[in-house]
Amino acid sequence: MNKYILRFLTLFWLMMILALCQYHHQPDPSPPVRFTKLDNDGTAMQLWHGPWACVLDKNTGLIWENKTDDESIHDGLWTYSWFNPTLNKGKPNNGDCYFESARCDTSDLIRKANQLGRCGINNWRLPTAKELLSLVHYDPKTGMPKIQNDFFSHTKRGDYWTADHNKSLTGVYQHLHQGAIAINFIDGSPIVIPYRNAAFVRLVAGPNTP
Repeated sequence: MNKYILRFLTLFWLMMILALCQYHHQPDPSPPVRFTKLDNDGTAMQLWHGPWACVLDKNTGLIWENKTDDESIHDGLWTYSWFNPTLNKGKPNNGDCYFESARCDTSDLIRKANQLGRCGINNWRLPTAKELLSLVHYDPKTGMPKIQNDFFSHTKRGDYWTADHNKSLTGVYQHLHQGAIAINFIDGSPIVIPYRNAAFVRLVAGPNTP
């Protein structure tokens, strides 16, 4: 090979190696984290800290109850019938929990949660269907409920009540006439079920989303 060509190739590769050595990869910035963990006083926590009592959704400003597995009123295993005594709607005491002498309904949970003031909040309520649907995450790990499980712990694969009621029932429930909307966290879809059904609940605080 011509010695001049050889020198050129040697110089070319030396320059390439030098350029690679000087290159510093700039990683893409991490996407902003939508949720913030809150302790029982409502103070923001570091992402990797725990346990946490509530979750702030920075997209909506809503604060969500986080569930537990300690048999307190916030235990994720408890179920409730849908009942609103102010509206005289629903079915009282048809769920399953240990913190009431009678069986549980959504009114029991809301009343008790507001008495205890989790995260410094005493205006807990049922979410609207739109609000609860905003938590649906369509790409969870295999076998997990369709939600961001790293933030919403102890979520069950099942129906979660919303505040939306006076909805017509169909199919096998048609004879019961009306029920309320629940969000199914197995497939992330809304469904109308009878007030008497025992379903899960995740309370929310903040202004109602229209």
